[in-house]
Amino acid sequence: MTELEKIEYARTFMDKLANGINPLDDTPIPQTDIVNNVRLSRCFFYVSDILRQVIENGGTAAPAPMPQKKERKKVFVLSEEERAGLRISERPITVSEIAERLNERIDPDKVKKISAVMINHWLVAEGYLEQVALANGKSRKMPTPFGEAIGIFAEEKTGQYGTYFNVLFRPQAQQFVYDHIAEIVELKSEKDDPLAEFHHRPWTEEHDAALTALFRKNASVSEIASALKRTEDGVRTRIKELGLN
Repeated sequence: MTELEKIEYARTFMDKLANGINPLDDTPIPQTDIVNNVRLSRCFFYVSDILRQVIENGGTAAPAPMPQKKERKKVFVLSEEERAGLRISERPITVSEIAERLNERIDPDKVKKISAVMINHWLVAEGYLEQVALANGKSRKMPTPFGEAIGIFAEEKTGQYGTYFNVLFRPQAQQFVYDHIAEIVELKSEKDDPLAEFHHRPWTEEHDAALTALFRKNASVSEIASALKRTEDGVRTRIKELGLN
């Protein structure tokens, strides 16, 4: 018996076992027999298929397929045509909404998305936003006189965790950001966001315990975010999810 014939013989055994047949006398195997366990049956079918591939390949295992190299995403960029199709909202919107509208114009599988963090980073670098200490001990980005001149303003609101400021962009400011996408992306390339590696991290039990301890010590959201290397929005969301108040 040749090697291929031996492999074929072994394959017939696997096929029969997978189908609940005794390969020695071709009689049905009782349903209560462990051989008929569905997990074992799947294993038999799997082994049979491997042996079939070996036979078709002349007695040797088929070479494993070469892993496809993942295409590297391109840096965010918009053509003139794509930029012309950007939506301007007559209603003042946040920087996050601006980023969403920009990302609507790209193929996310091929191009890296632009983030609100990137836009804010550039606006701070160019003097349109600044980090300001608030009366409640917190701090946040606020428009400078230059920012106000192009249509950025801060709106005071009251939420579950007290008073906060929402920075909004009028149509003029939205267009200003759209017109400076290349500079925003270029600055990101020169100096990456220091918290980029921490974005979208899952919350662990240790992180939740640390957040809870800081919250109960009356630490501000900005202080918790700094200590845990999180964004303030991420901390606020997690506080709500944990039911802290």
